[in-house]
Amino acid sequence: MAAPTIISFTVGALLLFFVVSGFDINLATTWKGVRASNPILYLIALVAYYCTFPLRGLRWQILLSNAGVTEDAALPSTWAASRLILLGWMVSAISWFRMGDAYRAYAYGQESGAPLVRTLGTVIAERFLDLATIFILIIAAFLLLYLDAERQPSRIFLYVAIGLVVGAGLLLLVLQITRDGIVKILPGGLRKIYYNFYAGMMGSFQRIPMVTIWGLLGWVAEVGRLYFLVQATGLDVGIGLIVFVTIANAVLSAVPLTPGGLGVAEPGIAGLLALQVPWDDAVTLAFLDRSISYLSVVLFGSIAFILHQRAARSVRETARGAEGSPGVRKET
Repeated sequence: MAAPTIISFTVGALLLFFVVSGFDINLATTWKGVRASNPILYLIALVAYYCTFPLRGLRWQILLSNAGVTEDAALPSTWAASRLILLGWMVSAISWFRMGDAYRAYAYGQESGAPLVRTLGTVIAERFLDLATIFILIIAAFLLLYLDAERQPSRIFLYVAIGLVVGAGLLLLVLQITRDGIVKILPGGLRKIYYNFYAGMMGSFQRIPMVTIWGLLGWVAEVGRLYFLVQATGLDVGIGLIVFVTIANAVLSAVPLTPGGLGVAEPGIAGLLALQVPWDDAVTLAFLDRSISYLSVVLFGSIAFILHQRAARSVRETARGAEGSPGVRKET
């Protein structure tokens, strides 16, 4: 394991230690609550969560096709796209600054020969689309929670969502307006890289209705994870807060200070859930949620990494075989 990853895990572990020490968390009570949860409903929550990967895989297929990546490489199957997305999430869970997004583009290139920069543009476009979806879901959650003025979550999440969406929109507008000017001042090599990245990102924004539907369904699957976990614990949590906590989990998990938001997301999730349930129950639910959204991603993502290594090795061996065939040597 690389030194930066070890350091980031250490920071995350220390944060978890301080959270447990400083937030009056009774580990025995938490474990008792975990053991009392319904295992069948927990498994349903796990399945619901992993439905997000084929749904996001279908969306990514459309983005790759929109961006013209398929002119240089074969479009990944839904299974392959889902596997690569899971792999990227695993890398983000164990590294700094969500490096999994870049690694996903790199891994796809290893398996298919797809151009890295253009592919990375589709991944960035995906993040912009997710921001728009998050904004819609947070607005919906706030409308559902607005009726209970005494237990409304902090509006800071709403303001952050508005800021991110406005900022993302302005950034896209600036990129569109300044494209020609930027291209002119860049040297030849960087000019080509920028053009490919720009084409990959901006070209992705086509067939928006289908892209939006698959993306929204992917987020619904994530909401389903927490919904079924709530049912598994028998707690009474409103659908508005379930949606809100799901989005907050995703946002807090992206905090670059620790891998996958480790030590940051957990107290945030528990604190929000404590608006409607006792603190000990909120901690139990937060633990169950992170066991799926973090621990299982590391576990199954590791399997996805092994499958990727096999696929990439197979591509390399096929390429070497083609280069060494008599027909290729004759042409050379």
